[in-house]
Amino acid sequence: MSYIPYEIITHKRQVCSLYKKACRTIEDWYHYRPLMRINIVRLRKRFDDSKNIIDVPTAQELLKKGQHELWSNQHYYPHQFPSSPGGTAFDRDCFPPDWVLDSWHPLEKAQYPKYFAKREERKKEYIALWEKRWGKPFIPHDEH
Repeated sequence: MSYIPYEIITHKRQVCSLYKKACRTIEDWYHYRPLMRINIVRLRKRFDDSKNIIDVPTAQELLKKGQHELWSNQHYYPHQFPSSPGGTAFDRDCFPPDWVLDSWHPLEKAQYPKYFAKREERKKEYIALWEKRWGKPFIPHDEH
């Protein structure tokens, strides 16, 4: 089995997800904002008209029809947000390691005296904690 569901998705959550995907599909098709809003309001009315259905099989049938309609009306080139999976900027966050700050010039460090004073203090605390837990590092001496 290539897909094993690991959580139960409630009917309410499926309907909310369907509504959001349908709104995004409308946004893909209409770039003129007033026309987009009119169609989203019409979509919301369709959802509101069927929100009081208590009969479970009927509600499930409506959900399946909605998912089929969404599939048949999908855009050929849907919009993807840059930071979302599949977007152009997904997973491009660059977090430089802490040791990069050690290579700063003293004049650069002088612009942030409180930060670097606290940083030096924390480095000493970290080294003390490391030595307490693992011992001092072994540095072999030359025997010449």
